[in-house]
Amino acid sequence: MRDVRHELLTGLTTKPKYISPKYFYDEKGSALFEQITSLPEYYPTRTEKQILSNVVSQLDFDFTNATIVELGSGDASKISLIFNQLTDETLAGLTYFPVDISYSAIQQSITGLSCNFKLKSITGLVLDFNTQLHLIPKKPKRLFLFLGSTIGNFDETERDRFLKNLYNEMQPGDYLLLGLDRVKETAVLEKAYNDSKGVTERFNKNIMQVMNGILDTNFIPDDFAHKAFFNSELNRIEMHLVARKNIQITIDKGINISLKQGESIHTENSYKFTDKDIENMTQNSQLKIKQVFSDDKNWFSIIFFEKN
Repeated sequence: MRDVRHELLTGLTTKPKYISPKYFYDEKGSALFEQITSLPEYYPTRTEKQILSNVVSQLDFDFTNATIVELGSGDASKISLIFNQLTDETLAGLTYFPVDISYSAIQQSITGLSCNFKLKSITGLVLDFNTQLHLIPKKPKRLFLFLGSTIGNFDETERDRFLKNLYNEMQPGDYLLLGLDRVKETAVLEKAYNDSKGVTERFNKNIMQVMNGILDTNFIPDDFAHKAFFNSELNRIEMHLVARKNIQITIDKGINISLKQGESIHTENSYKFTDKDIENMTQNSQLKIKQVFSDDKNWFSIIFFEKN
């Protein structure tokens, strides 16, 4: 908890101010994100699921007696698409580890999957995959899943560090399925993060309630405006909370921080990827690309990596 507080305090007391997007995902934030994935404007989840729905027969991987580790497992809807393509006999030999920072998401995932699929075992791991990959059990024949273009939340340095850490934790013969959102028209990208129902706005503002709980701050969500836009120079969607007026925030009733009207707290980056980005990522991580799966519009890709 001390490390969490230090990380949050650092972000709120520096300039420009920021909060890591992993703090979106308390119980309410996780529920709001699930709503976002069903919105007509939000193409990434829908497009990725279309790819996943047919991937097993094309994937150069034998699921027999395999171990699947899903990083940022969420509501289990994506792993369910994979399980639906496997035989009962294959499922009976599978070990599955859903990994998520949200305890409630893990519990709901396990409950739903246990009712629908008869696996060898399902064991939830509540941990931060940025810093705790070493806590994932070592098993033979592991397939790691990192879907949803969650890796797009990392800048290039963080991305390289994460993939190198994952590479070091993987054993020879382990595999990775990595979901990546691709660069496309700005209008399509910006509509996905500024939906007409305001669900993304509520999701963004909920992070202030999370801060209020962890740091005993006095954030009032209505004092801030949701802002999301595509930064074409850096190929990323940026999400911010912009102060509507001059604001004084108290932390733990002892530390005060000030925001001027128009000043923002940067809550998320969502990088979009080109072929060159994928090539660089592969070279830096030392992982080997075996297969690439994309939709017809090339809006989203799932990359299948192997560690030799």
